[in-house]
Amino acid sequence: MTTNSDRTIGVGVIGATGFIGTPYRRELRDTQGVRIVALCARRRDLLEQAKIEDGAELITSDWQEVVDHPDVDLVVVATPDKLHLEPVLACAESGKHLLCEKPVGADAKEARVMWEAYRDQPQLATYVPFWTRYLDMFIRAKELVAEGAIGEVRSVIYRWLNPRPPSMPLTWRDDPELSAGGSIADVGSHSYDTIRWILGEEATQVLAHGGTISQPKPDLGSINLAEALDWTKSDKPQSPDSRKGGTFDYANISWEFESGVTGVLMVSHATHLRKGFAPELELHGSKASLGVDRMRGIVSIAQPDQLPEIVETPAEHFGNRFSKSVIPAVRTVMNGEKSDHPNLEDGYRVQAFTDAAAESARIGHWVKVQSKGER
Repeated sequence: MTTNSDRTIGVGVIGATGFIGTPYRRELRDTQGVRIVALCARRRDLLEQAKIEDGAELITSDWQEVVDHPDVDLVVVATPDKLHLEPVLACAESGKHLLCEKPVGADAKEARVMWEAYRDQPQLATYVPFWTRYLDMFIRAKELVAEGAIGEVRSVIYRWLNPRPPSMPLTWRDDPELSAGGSIADVGSHSYDTIRWILGEEATQVLAHGGTISQPKPDLGSINLAEALDWTKSDKPQSPDSRKGGTFDYANISWEFESGVTGVLMVSHATHLRKGFAPELELHGSKASLGVDRMRGIVSIAQPDQLPEIVETPAEHFGNRFSKSVIPAVRTVMNGEKSDHPNLEDGYRVQAFTDAAAESARIGHWVKVQSKGER
């Protein structure tokens, strides 16, 4: 007799050939008990190649066909941010398990609608890939905080700098019609989720300065991020058509949490803000301070008036994220059990924060985070 623990899970991928969908499909192909059934993307040339790679039954430019396919149990939504709402709501109505890329919606209002569509269906798994939670160095940092190694956390500093090549062409991430908030929503969502996960609480208000600080970039039309990165390595001349992106590629965000913890978060995709000069994350407590240096793969603790000492050197590698995390979480829910993986509720609460940060950057004032207290 086939049980939920050993049955094959059919997967459909919407946004199958993009910068996110492509590696996800690679991991899905290498995951035991999974079969890629249906693929959706806008470009037929890339879809034809993907069909060969995955052995998919269906390739289409219509996401509804993926949701409606009877052999699809789990739908992966990996399209641009502002194209998530309709497919996610259709998945909820059709009884499909869901992985939705972050940020989950165009804004927190959409994110809440998605969460509510699934909230009363506990038999369906929703997964939002806040992958930083699964890195050993951040897991260890959370453990050390819980053990009281640094005392009561008082302040946090987080730097998430992801510089892009100076000649990289524009992509949908630079388009406010498709991106939920540029770097604030993109890497800001990962970093904020990491902090709320470690602290076990939510931010109450934020004050942000942000903008588009990169120089104008070539406009090559509708290309994906992988193609844009490849173009920068080619011998092709610069495009005569260059313009500035329309989304935040930098922000400096001050925050305050429910317990009074304060902090600052810097997020950026600007070329000149380079990473590796300081720990990515600093947690300053009443007894000591803790640092997570992702570039060097170390976790360190500094006692008062002393230099930091390395306490852990955990590996950074994710491995196969679907094999290790996503599919086990889906099977847990299928078996009627609870799982502690990040879900659409987390996606909503994170987007309430990034919305508030983007609004603060636009108006120059403190903005309250609207998800506070809604549990």
